[in-house]
Amino acid sequence: MIDRNNIGDRVVLPLESMAYIHDSFIGKDTTIKEFVVIGIARIGSKCTIEAFCHIPPGTQIEDNVYIGPHVTITSKWHPTPEEPIRVKSKVVTVKKGARIGAGSIITAGVTVGENAEIGEGMTITYDVPDGASLTLKKSQG
Repeated sequence: MIDRNNIGDRVVLPLESMAYIHDSFIGKDTTIKEFVVIGIARIGSKCTIEAFCHIPPGTQIEDNVYIGPHVTITSKWHPTPEEPIRVKSKVVTVKKGARIGAGSIITAGVTVGENAEIGEGMTITYDVPDGASLTLKKSQG
């Protein structure tokens, strides 16, 4: 389902039955692949969002960002015993030129800096500085 969106020129989208994009802004020259969920988010121009990604409400993705397949962005902190009913939303911001590798998880409230690179399979729980490069160590053997 693709509805109530502000979509720029030359945006490439999958067939309606292959994505859920609701009440979002998508900048020009952006490509969104199949089985992506985007809800109440802002996606900049010249971005690529690969298949099977989740972009929750409040997410801000600036221009020229690449998001690999199976990336999950979260926007909610789980309730605590002190606050069992209220679930707090925290905005995630991905700044210009950032690259997020396949299967990564970006947790609520994180800012990914300009031109930062996040390797595949990373779980990011803290802000990533501009130009940083984060990868998992490969095991030897």
